[in-house]
Amino acid sequence: MISRRQVLFGVAALPLLRPEHLLAPSRPASLLVTAAHAQIGVTTIYDGAYRKIGYPGGDIEPERGVCTDVVVRAYREALHVDLQRLVHEDMAKDFPAYPAKWGLAEPDANIDHRRVLNLMIFFTRCGAALAAAEALKPGDLVTQMIAGELPHISLVSDRPAPGTRRPLVIHNFGNGVEYADMLARHPITGRYRYLPRTA
Repeated sequence: MISRRQVLFGVAALPLLRPEHLLAPSRPASLLVTAAHAQIGVTTIYDGAYRKIGYPGGDIEPERGVCTDVVVRAYREALHVDLQRLVHEDMAKDFPAYPAKWGLAEPDANIDHRRVLNLMIFFTRCGAALAAAEALKPGDLVTQMIAGELPHISLVSDRPAPGTRRPLVIHNFGNGVEYADMLARHPITGRYRYLPRTA
C-alpha cells in the first residue's frame, strides 16, 4: 500500500516521459474551466462504483461521477484529450511506476484514470507538476488529502472565494459538481498545469 509520504515525495523520483511542450495557460485553460463549469447541474450524484466502460473515450452516466471524472470530462470536452487512453497507455508502458494500492497485476482501463493517485503520477511523469511557490492559475489542477486519508482532485476556477484572492475550485466531493472554497481547508499534495500541445 502506498503511503502518504510516498505520494508526496516519491513521485518526484520517477523518470519523466519524453518532455511535452506545454501551452501557456491562456485559451486552453479557459476552455477547461468552461468545460468543468458546464458539468454543474448535470453531474449531481457522487458515485465511485466500479463500472465496465468503453475504451477509449469511455465514461459512466453523465449525472454520476467522482472528483476525477470532473477532470477527465473537462479535458475531453475542452481539449479533446482522453485521459483514460493516455493514463492506460502510460501504465501499460511502466506499470510499476504507479501505486500498487489496489492490488492489480495489470492496468485496468475501466478505472485507472478515475483514481487520484494515478493522475498524480501521470501528470508528474508528463512534466506538468508545479513548484509549490508558483501561483495557481485558472485551469490548473490541485490534489489534496481530505481527513488524512481521502485523495481528492479539483480544477482551479476563475472565480475568487468571497472576500479573498483565493480561487474557488470546481469539484465533486459528494454533492455533485460545484464551486467550492477548498484550497485553504485541506493539505495540498500536488499542483499541476497540464496543457498538452497536442490538444
